[in-house]
Amino acid sequence: MTNNSKLFESLKFPSGSSMPNRFMLAPLTNLQSHDDGTLSEDEYRWLRMRAQGGFGLVMTCAAHVQPEGQGFPGQLGVYSDAHIAGLSRLASAINHEGSLSVIQLHHAGLRSPKTLTNRTPVAPSNFEERELKARALEREEIEKIISDFIEAAVRSKKAGFKGVEIHGAHSYLLCQFLSKTHNKRTDAYGGSLKNRMRIFFEILTGIRQKCSSDFLVGVRLSPENYGLDLHEMLEVSQALIDSGHVDFLDISLWDVKKHPSDISSELRLIDFFSRLNWGEVKFVVAGKIYDPNTALWCLNKGADFVALGKAGIIHHNYPEMCKSDVNFTPHDLPVSVDHLVKEGLGPNFIDYLANRWKNFVKRD
Repeated sequence: MTNNSKLFESLKFPSGSSMPNRFMLAPLTNLQSHDDGTLSEDEYRWLRMRAQGGFGLVMTCAAHVQPEGQGFPGQLGVYSDAHIAGLSRLASAINHEGSLSVIQLHHAGLRSPKTLTNRTPVAPSNFEERELKARALEREEIEKIISDFIEAAVRSKKAGFKGVEIHGAHSYLLCQFLSKTHNKRTDAYGGSLKNRMRIFFEILTGIRQKCSSDFLVGVRLSPENYGLDLHEMLEVSQALIDSGHVDFLDISLWDVKKHPSDISSELRLIDFFSRLNWGEVKFVVAGKIYDPNTALWCLNKGADFVALGKAGIIHHNYPEMCKSDVNFTPHDLPVSVDHLVKEGLGPNFIDYLANRWKNFVKRD
């Protein structure tokens, strides 16, 4: 393996925060919070261990900003002051280890199961496809969602988190606004790309107004699929960069070496985004970054840091292992339940991985 020192250089964000290395724990669904969205001991332990293991930035799972925006059982909440005590404990633990604590703010939109919330899911427009059925948001409901994202950021800051990430990817609500497939509105939040991305800028403006200038703010985006157009997503990304409201963009590629799905190009998706005019804004990528060589490849392709999912699950101290051994090779999949328990995962998270990802968990 080549020298990996580049992975351990510090990185300073426009708002002033610094991360000690280029490893971020990706926001990972884990189903471990209590039914009311409050932090559980299992979720606390899982995230604290990643900070102890050397991740420069530890991000929570998607935390819903409204009860009706919940996307999955056991989801962390940030919609009520009742959540602050648990969030404060978590932020304090992550910060104590020298890692940047970031909470991901989320609304599932049409992907919010009625069986979970007892409410009809909402979306930019009426939607009915297979098992997904959602009604169009009224204008005042959009304004309330914007306000609730902003208040969730304020609540996160009050709890001691160093920053937030706005979840605008994976066909959740904000991504649905960007999608030509899901957004058929004819008002100020639909039609042109400028209108379809308006909700992002109203949320970000409000966060910057209510949180201090040294508060870290990022946005997660999908580059394609879900009714998204790659060239439009490049335009959205550049507009976010130019706004002065974001410290980083988190581009979820699913596979960092992937080529675009809908256009023929020798360039990979990461290349399209690397060519943007980033200025001081930082670029993080996620998607099948398992071994350290792939992480280095991403940095050499123009990313500023990398978000690890599976690798961070398998090894709570992945960064420390890379630093102490340039030939470090992550554990092969599948891994045993005992291994995951030792790595700080609770039973709900282990069951989720076993059911969601083929050949991840080796059952005895």
